[in-house]
Amino acid sequence: MSETRHVVLNVPDVSCNHCKMAIENAVSGLAGVDRVEVDIDAKSVAVYLGDEGDLGAVKAAMEEEGYPVVGEHEFAL
Repeated sequence: MSETRHVVLNVPDVSCNHCKMAIENAVSGLAGVDRVEVDIDAKSVAVYLGDEGDLGAVKAAMEEEGYPVVGEHEFAL
């Protein structure tokens, strides 16, 4: 049975639709990423990870695009 993790990342540099698209494009193609939701107003990125999802890889991909993560919260589904 696969288990999904829901993690919300605090990303203070998110400020526009370009930021949203850059993050979505960088993260959505990673193995194990089921869904990515960028909230510009909240300056957050919600990531839903399947069994193969690697949160470290998600953060690295975002930082490579110029959007460092400054905090995270994981929620049970």
